[in-house]
Parts: sequence; structure tokens; C-alpha cells
Amino acid sequence: MRTDMMIVTGMACGGCTNKLSLALNEVNGVDDVQISLASGEVTVRYDEQRTSPQQLNAVVVSTGFGVKGIAPTSGHDPNPTHSG
Repeated sequence: MRTDMMIVTGMACGGCTNKLSLALNEVNGVDDVQISLASGEVTVRYDEQRTSPQQLNAVVVSTGFGVKGIAPTSGHDPNPTHSG
């Protein structure tokens, strides 16, 4: 599993975060999505064998938002997923 953080622009309310969260969670391989409306930070944990940062970026843009940047988070995933 890989965890990336991106700065998303254009989110104005809880409805925006819900819309984006639903769209990202529909991507094959996405395990978890955390969104901070205040900072615009979106953290996505996903299986890098099933999706990519480019695909996640495309989903954000197709949902109507912008992406300022995307980067892997430092260190290993502190919440490894269960096997299976």
C-alpha cells in the first residue's frame, strides 16, 4: 500500500469533500481517503498495483477540483491493511 497527499483546490463546503471522497473511493485499489476542507489536504491510501497518482489526479480534476501537488507521505504506512 502507498499513501499520497495532494493539495486540492476549489473545495468550499462539506458537500465538496463528500463528492470528492465518494469519487476517490470508487477508484479500484483505493483503501482510504481523508480530506481536510480547511487545508485542502487530501490523503489517499491505495494499492499502487491497481491505481496510480496520475489516475487519482485525473479523478480529482474530473470531479471539478484542481490539484496543486501530489507527493508520497514520508515513512511507511502506520496503518497497514489486513491481508485478504
